[in-house]
Amino acid sequence: MGNYSINDLEKLSGVKAHTIRIWEKRFKIIEPSRTETNFRYYNDEQLKKLLNISLLNNHGYKISKIAGLSESDICTEVEKVASGDKSYDAQIEQLVVAMIEMSEEKFEQHLDNQILKDGFEDAMLQVVYPFFDKVGLLWQTGNVTPAQEHFISNLIRRKIIVAIDRLPKDETKGAKSFLLFLPDGEMHEIGLLFTKYILRKNGHKVIYLGQSMPNKYLTDALDTRKPDYLLTYITSPIEGGIHDYLKDLCQTCKVLPVYIAGMQTCDVDFVALKNVHCISSVADIYSLLQGIKN
Repeated sequence: MGNYSINDLEKLSGVKAHTIRIWEKRFKIIEPSRTETNFRYYNDEQLKKLLNISLLNNHGYKISKIAGLSESDICTEVEKVASGDKSYDAQIEQLVVAMIEMSEEKFEQHLDNQILKDGFEDAMLQVVYPFFDKVGLLWQTGNVTPAQEHFISNLIRRKIIVAIDRLPKDETKGAKSFLLFLPDGEMHEIGLLFTKYILRKNGHKVIYLGQSMPNKYLTDALDTRKPDYLLTYITSPIEGGIHDYLKDLCQTCKVLPVYIAGMQTCDVDFVALKNVHCISSVADIYSLLQGIKN
């Protein structure tokens, strides 16, 4: 059960704390619980209700009208808005609700609708990645559980694998080969899988080693397949520190260009690592491919 401050609700819903207080007082939209020291706090049900109310309000529904709707009516109106909305905010908010409820049916419905509208790649870039930003906020406030994260990550992982399997096997003229892996102990695979999708869609070869690959075992793959590039994501802290890890990786790869993405790269001095390059966003992957093409 989540436990949110009013500032948490502001960050997650986009509704100013001052406005939330007004809605509480005038319309009894949500009613917070209070600590012994009189601080407001809210639960998952109240967050979901606020997300739905915010969505309706942003689509022209007057708050006075929303206040007169039952919970069931609010959900019905939200479904109408989400199904016809051409923006991405509605789908992102509904994915957050699906994660909190751990509802596979609801998650599939909204993500599949977005994929049908805009295609798989745009759905990932415009909905799934911003959704993960919301999940990050929930982690910061301590209001997402490992079970919820694993539940939602596995659903998205399955979508990406299906999308990869549907890609044509043809390679483009001048195709390059990329070896993709995650370091030992690293299990956050969504970014790496989506990178595989992008590379394959653009006609390049991918040697995919997946999760938790120690550096010492990379040598066999490097010697056998001789890739043109190596790419990895480092999201979790690395035992012994990322700088020593990257030095070891450089020795393993010699002059092979290495591209590193993930949260743990923020403090890395890439200038000191001649053949290691930072990927700060998905846009950098597209830039890399454009450079290869040119």
